[in-house]
Amino acid sequence: MKLYLVSLAVGVLVGIIYGGLGVRSPAPPAVALIGLLGMLIGEQVVPPVKRLLAGEPVNLVWFHRECVPKITGLPGPVAKAETGDPSKRPDTPQG
Repeated sequence: MKLYLVSLAVGVLVGIIYGGLGVRSPAPPAVALIGLLGMLIGEQVVPPVKRLLAGEPVNLVWFHRECVPKITGLPGPVAKAETGDPSKRPDTPQG
């Protein structure tokens, strides 16, 4: 139930922002998609901040592995299989 209340509150906040900017809701498709992209990017601000506060390093490799797949929707880098059998490695074409 808490998730729904938070979602509603954020929706109201976005509605207030849209009203202040003079954008009608539902927003035109391009505006809505840019807004969704902004939300995806904004969500990925939190993990690096948490890592920094925990004293852990934040570098491009970590960001590319952990954050980019969540922003783009594309799968992240595939871990290499521990086996020496090439047919068992995920990066080997099957067929």
